[in-house]
Amino acid sequence: MYRIVKKTALNPTVTRMDIEAPDVAKKAQPGQFIILRVDEDGERLPLTIADYDREKGTVTIIFQIVGASTTRLNMKNEGEFIEDFVGPLGTPSRVEGLKKVCVVGGGVGCAIAYPVAKKLHDLGAEVHSVVGFRNRDLVILEDDFRSVSDKYMLMTDDGSYGEKGLVTNALKALLDAGEKYDEVIVIGPVIMMKFVCQLTREYGVKTTVSMNPIMIDGTGMCGGCRVTVGGETKFACVDGPDFDGHLVDFDRLMKRNMMYKPFEGDRKREADCRLMSKEVE
Repeated sequence: MYRIVKKTALNPTVTRMDIEAPDVAKKAQPGQFIILRVDEDGERLPLTIADYDREKGTVTIIFQIVGASTTRLNMKNEGEFIEDFVGPLGTPSRVEGLKKVCVVGGGVGCAIAYPVAKKLHDLGAEVHSVVGFRNRDLVILEDDFRSVSDKYMLMTDDGSYGEKGLVTNALKALLDAGEKYDEVIVIGPVIMMKFVCQLTREYGVKTTVSMNPIMIDGTGMCGGCRVTVGGETKFACVDGPDFDGHLVDFDRLMKRNMMYKPFEGDRKREADCRLMSKEVE
């Protein structure tokens, strides 16, 4: 059992939790993930490690409340426990040797992008961060990003905060202004990563993406997290989650990710009904 040390609502749909897991914290690196179960009847839920504190023995996760499992997780409070917390899994982000990098994050994907930006900053790299959200109410980790970024650009679709536009608008402006990056690292919705990669391909800038396909066991045995990269099948859990963005078949990935949307919707409605029943009791 793993204790929830701290719980914070970052916005109406995104929650941050610090979990007491000293063995995981001891080995965690940016880019890796954990798989948890809320309770003994819960499904396996993969979440990226958003941060860690080796001294305190805690691991930070940030999740969006979108389905049954994340709804059940969000019902847990500080001092309570979750059943399983396995990790760290996946290959750490390869950032050593990079001198100047643009980190691009979209929505809750910023929770994955931030530890990468922080690691680059700690290694002495020049970090430019471009983050995007639909509107002001959904902005997360602004102060965190600012603290590790030499340049920080915040975009909102509706212009309610920061600059109006998409992350691709901001990145294009930087590239057109003559910024030269060793690498662009982009993490967020698949459609966003696709269009960022199309842009960077035009400018000849190496681009790394973090994949978040359907995942079950996290060891490469189930094959659920397969991604087509350069015409070859890769498994995000063991070969990734980071891949060369210019080689990823984003269209196939988006199609696979949509397969279980109807089922996820049904499970979410069931979870909401159970929650309402408990509130009535």
